[in-house]
Amino acid sequence: MDAQKLYYLSVIIEQGSFRKAAERLGISQPALSKSIERLETALNVRILDRNSRGISPTGVGEVLYSHARLIRDDIERAHYTVSNAVRRKAETRSITLGTLPTLAASVVPRAVSRWRRDDAKTTLKVVEKVQIELLLDLLRGQVDFIVGRTEYYDLVDGFRQRVLFRDQLHVFARRQHPLFAQPETDWPEATRFPWVCTMVGHQRNLLQGILNARGLAMPEQVTECTSIDFTISLVSESDHLGMLPRYIGTSARSGGALAALPIFDGKLNRDIALITRVTSPMATAGNALVAHIEAVGAEMARL
Repeated sequence: MDAQKLYYLSVIIEQGSFRKAAERLGISQPALSKSIERLETALNVRILDRNSRGISPTGVGEVLYSHARLIRDDIERAHYTVSNAVRRKAETRSITLGTLPTLAASVVPRAVSRWRRDDAKTTLKVVEKVQIELLLDLLRGQVDFIVGRTEYYDLVDGFRQRVLFRDQLHVFARRQHPLFAQPETDWPEATRFPWVCTMVGHQRNLLQGILNARGLAMPEQVTECTSIDFTISLVSESDHLGMLPRYIGTSARSGGALAALPIFDGKLNRDIALITRVTSPMATAGNALVAHIEAVGAEMARL
């Protein structure tokens, strides 16, 4: 089966017509139509239905499309990687860092401030996303390195990591929260209140794991987001509980409105690591920035 024909198929289905697909691919419409006809002949099955409203995949066409998308994504990723390598060679004074919302709101800005005292010329781009999206960006070459958690980095070959520092999440609530008035507070009492989980997916799974180990059910209300500011605002203005590093929950960013509850679990500890591609050595400017992130992270984790 010709991979190029599958690539053409994916573009045709997404564009909805041979004419638009031909324009996108930069080939003539007759040549594109002939290519798909040959694919259908080789498979001895119709893969596209053609009518006055355009084209749509048949059942077999849908199956082929699922594979064709993977081929298309690989081709586009290879093109981006090569283009990015050429760009980085031409722009040696530019680095792109990917990091988590909790780090982008605290450790990274302070580290960048220190790094800038020695490096005023390098262009720095900071990308803030959840962990799995950062790893995909690293795989595609859209970021030069990641500062994030150690989880999931080994899902794809070609990555390596080095732990920079360890910090801990704490359960925060507004200072007037009813739980502070109770003589004892632990996880069972916390489940009676709504929660907000920063970093979609991860913190919800973390909370569920902690509660499952104690035979407790998840809270009835759980809100997920990717914004530290949203988390702080929701916790400070309601009875929601949220997990934050102490250096964020007690910082000026929260306006002193939050306090940590005396609730702990070993799963709240997290290792923060540098994650890079094996095939892409770190630039001097990147190494210098990472050194500051490592130092600042260790300092703030002790707060």
